[in-house]
Amino acid sequence: MATRKDVSPSAGNGEAPKPSREGPPKPWRTEGLPAPDHETDDRPQRPRWWRVLIYLGVGYLLVFGSLSVQDGLGGPTEIPYTDFTVQVEQHNVAEVFSRGDTIEGTLREPKPVPTQDASAENASTYQRFTTHRPTFAQDDLLAALETSGTTVSAEPLTQERGVLLNLLISFAPMLLLFGFWYWIFRRSRKAMAGMGGMFGGLGGGKKRKPVDPESVRTTFADVAGIDEVKAELSEVVDFLRDPDKYRKLGARAPKGVLLSGLPGTGKTLLARATAGEADVPFFSASGSEFIEMIVGVGAYRVRELFEEARKVAPAIIFIDEIDTIGRSRSNAISVGGHDEREQTLNQILAEMDGFSGSEGVVVLAATNRPDILDAALLRPGRFDRNIVVNPPDRNGRTDILRVHTRKVPLAGDVDLDRVSAATPGMTGADLANLVNEAALAAAGAGQSEVTARNLSEALEKIQLGTARTVVLPAEDRRRTAYHEAGHALIGMLQPGADPVRKVSIIPRGRALGVTLSTPEEDRYGYSAEYLRGRIIGALGGMAAEEEVFGVVTTGSESDLETCTNIARGMVGRWGMSERIGPVSVLPKEGDPRMAGVSDAMLSTVDEEVRRLIESCYAEARDILRDNQSRLDNIVAALLEHETLDEDKVYAAAGISRLVPAR
Repeated sequence: MATRKDVSPSAGNGEAPKPSREGPPKPWRTEGLPAPDHETDDRPQRPRWWRVLIYLGVGYLLVFGSLSVQDGLGGPTEIPYTDFTVQVEQHNVAEVFSRGDTIEGTLREPKPVPTQDASAENASTYQRFTTHRPTFAQDDLLAALETSGTTVSAEPLTQERGVLLNLLISFAPMLLLFGFWYWIFRRSRKAMAGMGGMFGGLGGGKKRKPVDPESVRTTFADVAGIDEVKAELSEVVDFLRDPDKYRKLGARAPKGVLLSGLPGTGKTLLARATAGEADVPFFSASGSEFIEMIVGVGAYRVRELFEEARKVAPAIIFIDEIDTIGRSRSNAISVGGHDEREQTLNQILAEMDGFSGSEGVVVLAATNRPDILDAALLRPGRFDRNIVVNPPDRNGRTDILRVHTRKVPLAGDVDLDRVSAATPGMTGADLANLVNEAALAAAGAGQSEVTARNLSEALEKIQLGTARTVVLPAEDRRRTAYHEAGHALIGMLQPGADPVRKVSIIPRGRALGVTLSTPEEDRYGYSAEYLRGRIIGALGGMAAEEEVFGVVTTGSESDLETCTNIARGMVGRWGMSERIGPVSVLPKEGDPRMAGVSDAMLSTVDEEVRRLIESCYAEARDILRDNQSRLDNIVAALLEHETLDEDKVYAAAGISRLVPAR
């Protein structure tokens, strides 16, 4: 059975903020920071050694290449030793110098290159030459050169290095060691940054580009469905805009505002909208981003965050999931009372104590579990206000749908008020997902607009699950039809029950069939009669199977869990049992014995829960037995159509439903 799905609403989800100024990445995100003035920024810039090395390498290659080309174009011509001796005999050698067996020199008159045809028209000549004297040569070359009047010189085979070269060679090992150490240091720093360690946590890493504040700013115009919360935050906005108005009367801004509520109710969006409405910088971080294995890193990050906010005050600091670091210390397990979480919490408390009210820095925090926060955080002077962000009502959901469909072309048959009526308990995040799923379906079908059918199918997909292509055997299909028809029929006949909206025997998710029931209006309190009707309706599928087939299958597992939870709440928490009386026995969490509840009382609770469920089950069987023909008619319609909407299922049962005027 798929009864009403209690999902909670919100004012929608905003776009994730982006970094706002250049610099090493911090464990928080920023919006609306003023752009840095690079012309007046006198801070020393760190040299980028890799660029210097690249420039030096390119310069060396250019110089070396140009010299090599120059030497190749204007250098001496290499000739055979025999040609050299011929020029010596002809007294055509002007000067020579040697280094070992290599001889270079200059001719008095240019001669054709020996390796080419001298009779050719464009034969090239040479005047500078180089050659190698064979080791087996026995001629008296020096005497021949002196006879021809040649100037002879020589260079030593080994030359002493200069002072600069000696210094370079002596310092080379030290430079290599320093370079290797620097390379290891950079690699270790990057590795620690990747692990979220101390080096990375203290601000190492890549530069971030500044973000355009106008492209990410969120205001109260983007928030809908929670007007009472916006009204409370408007005072914070007014103080940030005009603090002198409050200071003249001796008033100070609240140091902290705690936003508590179910997931998806728009707490983060509200914080961003508050900063955008006040047009002040916005620093946001999650509580888990402050916690590291190395003790002291979280406290350092908190100090750095508050310092950055004070520099650009007025500003807003937002800490999401603050229960990660603000959990009550009386229950926390720590080593000597000085673990990382406690140090981080202490630093937040110290920073908030340091506010005098004139800095213009307001701390916003969000949590889903305000009951586990440390008392020191919630006292006046820290988080002065605790604002509960509740799921929106029907009108709120309509406003939220209007916000999320601003850029979505809707067909004429779309009625957002009707959609909001079919989505009780949904948060803004759920509604945003609903609109997106409908838009995806419309785009996939090649439509130019989102229709009411797209929204209805998207709602079914979210509430009931995605349909599976499973072919059930005829017997299983018939048993599933009776199971779902039992849920639906009892929901239609039980006084005060939620109207049946849809019945289907198409397998969805882990269920072989679903029955959807939602109230006409949002409910904020439940009577014992209504809750008893919920239990009877949850047991309707199991009762139908036993009445018709005489068996109970595993398909009733989720139904039994639902009715057991409701019965335990009625007996042990809400005082709806005469035998237990107006006593809260079962806590929301933990072992009731730790709260002083006796074993005898717990046994009595178990007996009352069993008695309540058994009486509801007997009543469900009686209702189905008395309306067997209606049950069979619903089953026949289900086997034919597989899915029945509200009008068809009531028509199949022969029951008329009066819709109350809103």
